[in-house]
Amino acid sequence: MLRSIAFAVCVCALAGCSGRQADQQAAQPAAPAKPKTALDEQLKALEKAKAVQQTVDDAAKAQQKAIDDAGG
Repeated sequence: MLRSIAFAVCVCALAGCSGRQADQQAAQPAAPAKPKTALDEQLKALEKAKAVQQTVDDAAKAQQKAIDDAGG
């Protein structure tokens, strides 16, 4: 009895992992990749710098609020 249940579980697990979706995805053409430009790396660095600056500004604002709340 236990063997047949284990066998049924294994069969269901293998059926769930069938390669049908992978075959369908492989048949679909890949989306054309955006061509890289010389500015891509610079734009990426600029966005990262903006995010860091926002973090610094938020921390400064929180620190100033803490100082003001403390009566300074």
